[in-house]
Amino acid sequence: MNKKKVAIIIAAVVAATATLGGCTGKSSADKVYVESVASLVSANSGVQNRYSGVVEPQEVWEVNRNPEKTVKEVFVAEGDEVEEGTPLFEYDTDALKAELAQAQLELEGMRNEIANYQDQIRQLNEEKNAAPEEEKFNYTVQIQSIQNNIKQTEYNIESKKIEMNKKQESIDNSTVTSEMAGVVKAINESGMDDMGNSAAYITILATGDYRVKGLVSEQSVWSITEGQTVIIRSRIDENQTWSGTISRVDTENQETNNNQYGYYGSSSGQSASKYPFYIDLDSTNGLILGQHVYIEMNEGQMTEKEGIWLFEGYIGMDEAEPYVWAADKRNRLEKRKVELGEYDENLGEYEIKSGLSEEDYIAYPMPGLYEGVSTVTDIEEVDYSSPLYNQEGGMEDEMIDGDGMMEDGIMIDGDEMLDENGMIPEGDLLEDGEMMDYTGEDDGVEEPAEEPEG
Repeated sequence: MNKKKVAIIIAAVVAATATLGGCTGKSSADKVYVESVASLVSANSGVQNRYSGVVEPQEVWEVNRNPEKTVKEVFVAEGDEVEEGTPLFEYDTDALKAELAQAQLELEGMRNEIANYQDQIRQLNEEKNAAPEEEKFNYTVQIQSIQNNIKQTEYNIESKKIEMNKKQESIDNSTVTSEMAGVVKAINESGMDDMGNSAAYITILATGDYRVKGLVSEQSVWSITEGQTVIIRSRIDENQTWSGTISRVDTENQETNNNQYGYYGSSSGQSASKYPFYIDLDSTNGLILGQHVYIEMNEGQMTEKEGIWLFEGYIGMDEAEPYVWAADKRNRLEKRKVELGEYDENLGEYEIKSGLSEEDYIAYPMPGLYEGVSTVTDIEEVDYSSPLYNQEGGMEDEMIDGDGMMEDGIMIDGDEMLDENGMIPEGDLLEDGEMMDYTGEDDGVEEPAEEPEG
């Protein structure tokens, strides 16, 4: 069992004691889950916050389509590798070519119009020179009017040239090429995502170095800062890790995920706001683009230590004498004294100098434990309806505050196991993707029919 199951056990016991009655006493039905010290030591059972992350490229290029144009042909497909300059798609230019040909005819017509105006001016000048003095003024007015027409037509010609140049440029640039080497991640013909928001036509992921993108809740965003070193851990193999440094915490782009399940005991869903943060990796060997990983703050948990180092939550104090709840040779629980050595503040671990070996099995010291209770190594054998988990003034009293609410602070994957109302959020991860089911959905078990009123 790793560090997450510690919190799960506490949460499960809290749920059981809060739900069932208040009987007291010892019973043969009482059983306590124990696990080997060796597994706890190897799993680094000290509690570190974990955040979910995904491997992504350092750069993403989104290609937007001109909504006023029609795509004639797409040259790539999702998953294709492209280089800088690789053609991606081509706009239909047939209409533009027809418009350009029409504009060329209009341009020739305006040039011919100017030539006619110039012929008229020459004719009027000849007539003006031969006309009597009192008629020359009328010829001058006509000539000036035609000259103004020429200037207007020359202006129209320049405007037409600009228009034609733009059309020609659109024709010349009708094929859109990639600006970088990468992989085509998506082609979105509709231009909309699943939520109805606008989306890029083609998305290309750059090849080369990767980075990790994580998400942190608004309640915990203060706990991470740029420059912090982190450990990236595989979700499949906990022993496969990478190291990196937080390069940016993006508090300006909040991401909101609606919780469709809501909280246990709540009738309505709630939205959880999170902020993205990014990690530059020291090495990307073995990582796969799109791979989902865990992110932990580097607090020395990867440092090899000699001897037994145990998470402080497993250690109790009896009149300043430290002890653990251990299984004896008869698989019965006993309170065993231990000698403590150094203390690791970052991991919350004590060095066990004597009293315990890696072959021993121990239980988490929840309230109500007693010597002689049966121990099991399969958590499924624990019956949370037994008297041990339903004692008055037991675990629930220690974990319920003065207002009658559960205290929060049990952490899993960077989020609190218990919410601010003392409830257990639904869908929290156990191990290997197993989920806690608090959704209230049909689990296939028939409920007894309600008796009719009256």
